[in-house]
Amino acid sequence: MRSETSPEPAPIAAHARALMRGARTAVLGTLMADGGAPYGSLVLSATCPDATPLLLLSGLAAHTRNLTADARASLLYDATAGLDDPLTGARLSLVGMIAPVPPDAVPACQARFLARFPASGAYAGFADFGFYFFRPDRAHLVAGFGQIHWLEGEDILLPPTQYAELAAAEAGILAHMNQDHADSISLYAERLLGLAPGPWRMAGCDSEGCDLELAGKIARLPFANQIISPDQARRELVGLSHLARSKS
Repeated sequence: MRSETSPEPAPIAAHARALMRGARTAVLGTLMADGGAPYGSLVLSATCPDATPLLLLSGLAAHTRNLTADARASLLYDATAGLDDPLTGARLSLVGMIAPVPPDAVPACQARFLARFPASGAYAGFADFGFYFFRPDRAHLVAGFGQIHWLEGEDILLPPTQYAELAAAEAGILAHMNQDHADSISLYAERLLGLAPGPWRMAGCDSEGCDLELAGKIARLPFANQIISPDQARRELVGLSHLARSKS
């Protein structure tokens, strides 16, 4: 990894993953099939448990036709909304390749994507839609004014030892939390994240945090510690519940 300020790589990569996981949308850059001009489009963005970006694209869209001709692409994640000076905010640009999700991985990817974007279920099964992985080769993180870092793609993604066990249990964790602990989820949103009251639901749980969703809005709740097992997730979520209830 090359950094312009030379901090430790792990916190930089964690910051990059947090931007990716907390974003609802990203700008997908492709090369036009009829000449190679750059083309940007807005897409919904989810992430796999290892933080690989996961996209649902229509075969009729210009960007998908472009990718058929040239799989090179970029993704821009923008966390500058609401700032008086957007250039002081964080943003992340990934450059890499896009590839269709292999058939055997589609069910898990679809479940994770639809948990985050339930409305996508209305068209995710259409023949002209498909799931795609974005494989990052490099990443450029602007974490704020003067905090500019280049990372290798392999530095961003988590190794299987840090997500595999939890990923296998994620669906059960979400079902349990949404069915039996909706009150705790609402308290996470309201008291820990300062968000408006409402029927928030848990839309994802990975080794570094969980995602909350309400009416299309996505909120990221980071964990105090990285977790790798369902039991650790339970303890972390219980602890966050106690913390939220202690705040008024």
